Amino acid sequence: MSWQQRIEQALDERQQSAAYRRRQVNQGGNGRHIQLNGECYLNFSGNDYLGLSQDARVIAAWQQGAQQYGVGSGGSGHVTGFSTAHQKLEQQLAEWLGYPRALLFISGYAANQALLAALMQAEDRILADRLSHASLLEAAAHSPAQLRRFRHNQPQALADLLAKSCDGQMLAVTEGVFSMDGDSAPLAELHRLTRTAGAWLMVDDAHGIGVHGDQGRGSCWQQGVRPELLVVTFGKAFGLSGAAVLCDEATAEYLLQFARHLIYSTAMPPAQACALQAALHCIQQGDELRARLQDNIQRFRQGAAQLSLTLTESVTAIQPLLVGDNQRALDLAQRLREQGLWVSAIRPPTVPPGGARLRITLTAAHQPQDIDRLLEVLHDVSI
Repeated sequence: MSWQQRIEQALDERQQSAAYRRRQVNQGGNGRHIQLNGECYLNFSGNDYLGLSQDARVIAAWQQGAQQYGVGSGGSGHVTGFSTAHQKLEQQLAEWLGYPRALLFISGYAANQALLAALMQAEDRILADRLSHASLLEAAAHSPAQLRRFRHNQPQALADLLAKSCDGQMLAVTEGVFSMDGDSAPLAELHRLTRTAGAWLMVDDAHGIGVHGDQGRGSCWQQGVRPELLVVTFGKAFGLSGAAVLCDEATAEYLLQFARHLIYSTAMPPAQACALQAALHCIQQGDELRARLQDNIQRFRQGAAQLSLTLTESVTAIQPLLVGDNQRALDLAQRLREQGLWVSAIRPPTVPPGGARLRITLTAAHQPQDIDRLLEVLHDVSI
C-alpha cells in the first residue's frame, strides 16, 4: 500500500464512521456569542468559563505588555525569552497555589508531555486514570516507563496497582475535572493512597483552576490536597492560553535542566504573561463570576432533567448529554445550529466507542434567557 493509499484509506474510514473532524472558521467573538459561517450563535462549546477572554482589564494588560515588550518573546526562556513579566507571573502563581515554584509552559499539552518525558525512567511505572486527557495518556505511552491504567475515579483500582511491586518510582496521574464527562476526581483519597505507597500524584486541573476552591484555586485546594505535581492551564477559566507546573524547588530545577519541551520551545510572549497576571487578579476577585456560573449550571441541570437525552452526574461547567451514535450526535448538533445555538458533537476517539455526546459548556457570561433557550431547543430536537 502506497503512502497516498494509506492516507486515503484512513480518511475514508473516518468518514464512514461519522467521526471526521472539520475546523470551523471563527469570524469573531468566542464568549457568550460566536460568529461562524457568517452567522452569530449563542456559544455553548467554549471553555472560557468566567468570560475573561473578553474582559477589558485582561485585554488592556496585553496591550500594555505589547507596548513594553513587543509582541513576541524572541526565543526560549533558556536563551532570551524569560522576561520580568514571566518571572513575576511564576512567583504569583506559586504564592497563590501554595507551592515553592511554578514554571510556565507554552501549552497544557506541552506541560504534560514535558513532565512525563523528563521524570520517568524505564524502571518506573505510571498509573493513570483511564479517562485522563490524551496529552497525559500519549505522554505516558511514549515515555520509557510502564503504563498501567486504572478504572475511572476508582481509588481501590489505584490501590491495587500501587500494591504491585515496582523496581523504580510510581506516579499516579489524573485530572481534577475530566474534560469530556465533567466529573471530578476523588483527589483526597487518591493522594492518601499515593503517599502511603511512597508514590507521587500528578493532577492536571485544566478545568478546575479558576472555577473551584477559595479564590478559584482549583480542585486540589477545594479537596485539601497538594499533589507533588500540579498542572494548571490558562485556556479555560483564565481566558488565554499556556500552562504552568507547580512543584517543589528541586523538581523545578530538574525540569529546567531536563524538560526538552521547556528548553527547546519559544517562550510565550511577555505581553501574554502580563495579560495572565491581570486574569489571575480577576480570578482571585471573581467570587461573583463563580457564583453566576454556578447559578447557570443549576438552571441548566434542573431543566435538562426533563430531556430524553441522558444527563451525566457532572456538577461542573461541562454538561455532557449522552447520545451514543455518532451520526445522531452530529444531526442533533446541526439542528441546534439551525436554531442559532453552537454546541459541539464529541465522538470517538475523543470519547470511548458508543460514547458520542453533545458537550455543552456553560459560562458566567451566559444569561438566564440563554440557558432557557438552549433547553427549549434541546427539548424540541431530542424528541
